[in-house]
Amino acid sequence: MFKGIEVMSVIRSVFSIFFYTINTLFWFVPIFICGIVKLIPIKPLQKLMSWTAKQCASIWVTFNTLNQTLLTPTKLNVIGLEELKLKDWYLVIANHQSWVDILVLQRVFNRKIPFLNFFLKKELIYVPVLGLCWWALDFPFMTRTNKSQLKKNPKLRGKDLETTRKACEKFKEMPVSVVNFVEGTRFTAQKHARQNSPFPHLLKPKAGGVAFVMQAMGEQISKVVNVTIHYPEGIPTFMDFAAGKVKHIDVHVEVKGVSDDLIGDYTNDPDFRVRFQSELNRVWEEKNQTLVNLKQK
Repeated sequence: MFKGIEVMSVIRSVFSIFFYTINTLFWFVPIFICGIVKLIPIKPLQKLMSWTAKQCASIWVTFNTLNQTLLTPTKLNVIGLEELKLKDWYLVIANHQSWVDILVLQRVFNRKIPFLNFFLKKELIYVPVLGLCWWALDFPFMTRTNKSQLKKNPKLRGKDLETTRKACEKFKEMPVSVVNFVEGTRFTAQKHARQNSPFPHLLKPKAGGVAFVMQAMGEQISKVVNVTIHYPEGIPTFMDFAAGKVKHIDVHVEVKGVSDDLIGDYTNDPDFRVRFQSELNRVWEEKNQTLVNLKQK
């Protein structure tokens, strides 16, 4: 019996990955062409190409979702989508545990809010095919700099803020959903122990990325969408998901208005920086409690 289940998992994963690959390669072509045409410095043309690329990307996500529905019948238990609109500006914050998180967010929010734009590590631009798609879709690529790097090269200070500012300038031209995994990396027990995180089920939240978005776009962003993702059977790998081994995923969505307290000069105002981090810590305490409640279901 167990051998039969394993064989079915292998067959599912092979077909699922095959369809993910074909779908991605197919939509890569028009999305990449839009990205190349956008290099022509004609504003109306750039705006048209951005819109076209995002429409293609939405269809790409739709077919990925169809693939998941047919081959990996994972049940998503989603709460809190009622207040969302397609033509609005959102900041989406979420906990981060697995590459599956991205597929879950795309599936949950596709055509319910504007296409999701993720902040990514700079290294991910080199991922074959996907890196160029993300570039063409105006995903911001962030350079992570630690204290030792800043000491060696002080010019790196503020680089991420500049990247965020440039990305947000583009985002002002049409409705967008900016996604930030506030922990900055995927949750693991080892990272949690190393950080000595005060949140039992989360890593410490990093305020910088969210604060930079609010500093650049605070007046335009109408809502903050706080997403909590929970995997009842344990944190899966992408292969687990593709093989249909993930039976249930809980997604708790909370939509909040943008408080004036969240908008300020995070770079130069130390008092605001402390207030912003405190507010984010409070949100993270609530998120941790949400995970506790979901685990007890």
